[in-house]
Amino acid sequence: MNLTDIIIKTINTIFQTLFSSIDTSIYSFLDDIVFVDSSILHESFMSKIFGTNSSNGLLLIVNSLLVGFLIYYGIRLLYSHYIGIQIERPYQFIFKIIIFGICINCSYFILEQFININSLLSSSLREVGENIFNCNISFSELINKLNQSISSDNSSFNIFSFDGIIKSFSSISLPNLIFSYALRYIMLKVFILITPFAILTLVNSSTSWFFKMYLRTIISLLLLQSLVSIILIVIFTFNLDNTDVFSQLMYIGGIYALIRANSYIKELIGGISTDISNNLNFSKNLIYK
Repeated sequence: MNLTDIIIKTINTIFQTLFSSIDTSIYSFLDDIVFVDSSILHESFMSKIFGTNSSNGLLLIVNSLLVGFLIYYGIRLLYSHYIGIQIERPYQFIFKIIIFGICINCSYFILEQFININSLLSSSLREVGENIFNCNISFSELINKLNQSISSDNSSFNIFSFDGIIKSFSSISLPNLIFSYALRYIMLKVFILITPFAILTLVNSSTSWFFKMYLRTIISLLLLQSLVSIILIVIFTFNLDNTDVFSQLMYIGGIYALIRANSYIKELIGGISTDISNNLNFSKNLIYK
């Protein structure tokens, strides 16, 4: 065996070991962070920060700000009589204060029902796929099928072959998938916590724009899991037992679609980007500027 063969064999062994360890140890929790249900609200630190009633947590701060809005309106009303300008009528403002005050203090319950409905939608889509294909529509099942389709045995894995290139691309792309959905999970928690503040901004017409931005963003973050369910169903429409080039390319296309799913939702309804590659490119541009 010459030096070139030894180098190639060593490279293949290193990459085969790396890809196999990644595929079997990292992706087991993807389903948990992508398909979110109301349990995200029931974590102890979330309920403590959010507040169990109007006298603790973030709800206490928001209720204090609500009183501040009321005082601000009273001062503004007196000043409007002094300089003779028209402002919002008192009964209209009081009505808004009462309605939005109730919504703020019931925001935990409203969020819980909204997340439950969204979770029911995504789970129903996956259940339809499971009934059709007789398999679990999930990331864990996708990774298992991907490993079966793209072999990485020591005896056959060759990074310089087409199968090796496909395996390398998929293994490199999958960490991006994890980071993107981990970022989405974190941002979803952030927007859950600022929900009372977003509702509060509706009290004043000059701050109501924030609620519109908030609503688009949290809807896009939640609906992402329904789009992911549809993409997974489409991936499973291909024969996952085949090892032909077409099936392998479809897996790669499916993984890329899963990575870009947030960008598709963002283009449709707005919101923020949780695509790690886009955020890294943006940061790089800021550094070089």
